[in-house]
Amino acid sequence: MNNPSFWHNEWKALLLIVAGFLVCFYLPVEALQSWERLHNAFWEALYLVRWYAEEHVLLCLIPAFFIAGAIAVFVSQGAVMKYLGATAPKGLAYAVASVSGTILAVCSCTVLPLFAGIYRMGAGLGPAIAFLYSGPAINVLAIILTARILGMEMGIARAVGAVLFSVVIGLMMAYLFRKEELEKIKKQAALPEEEPKRPLWQNSLFLATLVLILVFANWAKSDNTEGLWHAIYEGKWWLTGLFGVALAVILSRWFQLPSGRLALVAVLTAAAALLFGSQPLLPFAVAVIGLSWITSNDAAEGGAWFAAAWDYAKQILPLLLIGVLIAGALLGRPGHEGLIPSAWVSSAVGGNSIGANFFAAFAGAFMYFATLTEVPIVQGLTGSGMGEGPALALLLAGPALSLPNMLVIRSILGTTKTVAFVSLVVVMATGCGLMYGALITS
Repeated sequence: MNNPSFWHNEWKALLLIVAGFLVCFYLPVEALQSWERLHNAFWEALYLVRWYAEEHVLLCLIPAFFIAGAIAVFVSQGAVMKYLGATAPKGLAYAVASVSGTILAVCSCTVLPLFAGIYRMGAGLGPAIAFLYSGPAINVLAIILTARILGMEMGIARAVGAVLFSVVIGLMMAYLFRKEELEKIKKQAALPEEEPKRPLWQNSLFLATLVLILVFANWAKSDNTEGLWHAIYEGKWWLTGLFGVALAVILSRWFQLPSGRLALVAVLTAAAALLFGSQPLLPFAVAVIGLSWITSNDAAEGGAWFAAAWDYAKQILPLLLIGVLIAGALLGRPGHEGLIPSAWVSSAVGGNSIGANFFAAFAGAFMYFATLTEVPIVQGLTGSGMGEGPALALLLAGPALSLPNMLVIRSILGTTKTVAFVSLVVVMATGCGLMYGALITS
């Protein structure tokens, strides 16, 4: 990669994105708020986008962009097609897709760069959709939390429904767009077989290290003060740092990135962690900036990796921030109101009618839920009269979709496929809620 030319062409886009992120991060919302509902929607949009910038951009999205870039550069197209391609055995493809998504346990926005990466590398539409749904929907801790707070029946129903949804929706999408999938199969058959630059186990270990950094940096706090989950939460930054060191060794040994620069970034990150231990975002930001500096100045694979990650960031991040602003204006944050009064939502989801279940699934599809926040929101709604069926419908549709998520999916799949995917999720969540509500009340 010609680095001077790259920066000459891309520095404006980088500055715009960095400036937009810093504005979102440091919005002085408290000093400006003063009006009623119409203006409150404006403030809610700003609060939500600031919270999103604080909690999700550095820790979730940027690692996801690097993972997606690594998939595009270091994983051979043949390997993707072997396990997730349109011609791969369906049992294997859907099992790999759903299990991969489950391990990540990310929100509806963080899964998008990873989905884009495997889809563009040749994954079949069905397995790619199964991965897209399973990542945010099949979260082990969220399901445990659901069972503990909303009842064992709801936890089991959510777990079973989410697993089935990921496979059924993937199969239905593959069937609806089977002509395009056949064209993809023909094109893939004509592609020459790639010779991998390094053994599969090295690429697998490299990607696993990146994924573990993402997982541990975002490890959620549980209600328990004992047990394995709490112990991991207490040591999450030590684990994140450990895998960061492992990543530096891998990049030096296998990818020939300069050891001196990697060591410098490691020292600066450690110093930031010691000086600002109560603000873990700062050392994490130092590490991200350092990795970007090293890879962007590499003329070989490192430069290609950074360029691929940067392409995903340019495409996805602006759409997500716009979507979060709109979602905040319409629905507000949890416990706050936007343009749509929360009383309207509560009154529309009582009982177990088709309308109540559909409204819960439809509204949930457009709301933005950070990981685990859907459980206390549903708890509050059930306390206000929400039926059991609509509660499950919201849990099955909400975490997997959001307005920001839809905007990005459309840029990857196009309008027709996006409408089909969203419609399938909403319709299936509605039907599942109806059946569960009838079973519970019988």
